[in-house]
Amino acid sequence: MNAKETIELGVFTGYSLLVTALSILQDGKIVAIGVDREAYESIGLPITKRANIKNKIEFIESEALPALDLLLQRTRLSRARRNQASLQLRPTQENEGSFDVALVDANRANQENHHERLMRQVRVGGVTVYDKTLWGGNTVLPDASSALLIRRRSWQDIAEFNKTIA
Repeated sequence: MNAKETIELGVFTGYSLLVTALSILQDGKIVAIGVDREAYESIGLPITKRANIKNKIEFIESEALPALDLLLQRTRLSRARRNQASLQLRPTQENEGSFDVALVDANRANQENHHERLMRQVRVGGVTVYDKTLWGGNTVLPDASSALLIRRRSWQDIAEFNKTIA
């Protein structure tokens, strides 16, 4: 696929960032949006530094929706200045279709809103991956009461999202 620009919604320890950064092209970039900078910096950042991939990651501390809205309205990764890894503020829509891959592991209740915004930002032919959409088969159960106790809270949100994208 030769992915160069990716976006990840939901960063905790940075494990998926590490895997993505090691998998994308050498000059690739990842916009990582997460609500807990401290968790990422205490666990994930030291690992990305040791793997010599920190320069590929632009971490944005934010809920996903406001950050996606900002990206849609005013920012894009500067293709001309990639090696500086900086987001360039511009009053344009130039970032639409600029990401090759999106990984979503964020607030399940907002999954449809994430999807709507990402479909404008991921290029045609790009890949969007949603974590926990199958969730060990729990999402195909007739109702949440049959799901594992730990998964019942998000069951409805995930089941509805799956119907939306089906």
